Formats: sequence, C-alpha cells, structure tokens
Amino acid sequence: MGTTGYVGILSAELHFPENGSLKGKRKELLSVKAQLQRRFGAAVAEVDHHELWQRSRLTLSCVARGHRELEELLDGAERYLAGQAFELGLVEREIVTLDS
Repeated sequence: MGTTGYVGILSAELHFPENGSLKGKRKELLSVKAQLQRRFGAAVAEVDHHELWQRSRLTLSCVARGHRELEELLDGAERYLAGQAFELGLVEREIVTLDS
C-alpha cells in the first residue's frame, strides 16, 4: 500500500503593536489568511485571542503527498508570516501521517 500523504500543522502567535482596534486586527488577519490560502493551499483559522486588539494565534494546515513537499509548504508559510508588518512570536509545527 502506498503512502496516505502528510498533513502539516503550523500554529503561530502574532503581535500587532501598531493596532488600535479589533476591527483593524480583523482586517489585517483577513488579508493574511487569504494570502496563506492562495499561496500555500492552507486552511487557516484564528484559534485564540479573539477579543484582544494586538494579539492573535493562527493555526494553519497543509496537505501534501510527500514529506519534503510538506516541509517546503510550512517553511514558506512561516517565512511569509515572518515577513509581515506584525511581530511573529512562538511558532509550533507538527507533521502527521496515517501511515503506521
């Protein structure tokens, strides 16, 4: 039986020091989420700090056939996040496969 593919999960703390409202944060997050979806085929959700103006925690997942391909997607997503106007905090990642 062949491989079942790989799922990568990346979770990142974001800090928006210049932001002064929830509306401003949401606007910025909408753009970031859309870019992650478009560039890396990622499913993205804000999973924590919904009520805070200057903080967010995004979790994204990507699926790929090969482990290396998935690592490249996650590396690219992390580089994209690191290059934005906000500050990138703690980033965690995990790769999962159904292969035993």
